[in-house]
Amino acid sequence: MKNPVLNLLFPICCIVSLYLASASHARADDWGCQVILCLSNPGGPTEFAECRPPVEKLWRHLARGHSFPTCSGVGFHSSKPGYEPYYCDDGYKLVGRYEPRGQEATCISTSLTEVSRTLCSFDSDRDGSSGGSVVFPRWERVNGHSRCMAYSITRPNIRSQPHYVDVTIDGSGTHRVWY
Repeated sequence: MKNPVLNLLFPICCIVSLYLASASHARADDWGCQVILCLSNPGGPTEFAECRPPVEKLWRHLARGHSFPTCSGVGFHSSKPGYEPYYCDDGYKLVGRYEPRGQEATCISTSLTEVSRTLCSFDSDRDGSSGGSVVFPRWERVNGHSRCMAYSITRPNIRSQPHYVDVTIDGSGTHRVWY
C-alpha cells in the first residue's frame, strides 16, 4: 500500500531541489517563493544549506513585525505571527492560572495518578490544589479499592524560539514555523 503523504512529499522535494539548484539565478522578488519551498520540506526548513539564508532572513523579517513574504502563483496563506513561550512534555497540557504574583503557566498531567492519601484529606485547599504538586485530588475506586488520585503539575519548558507563524501551503498542509 502506498503512503499518501510520501506520494505528496516526493514531488514537492523534487520541485524544491530543482528550484534551489537554480536559486543562484533567482531574482530578489523570488524570496517569498524560496521561503515557501523551504518550509514545505519535510526534513525542516533549514535542512538544505541553500534554504538557510532565505529562512533566516524570514525569521529576522518576522521578528521585526513585518508580514510574511508573498509568492505569486503559489497557493498558500499564513497566519499573523504568534507568541507561545512555553510548552509541556508529552502527557501534560499547558494551562494558565492566576497566582498572587499574576498569571502563570503550568503543565497539568492529562491522566490521573495515584498520590499520597494525605492529599485527599478534608483539610486540603478549597481551590482543588494540594501543596503545589497536584491538582484536584479525589478518592477514586480502582480495582475495588479506594485510591487517592490527582493530576500532577510541573513547570513548563521554555522555548528558545517562542515566536511562530502558521503557513498553509496547498498540497503540503500547514506548517508551524518557530523563530
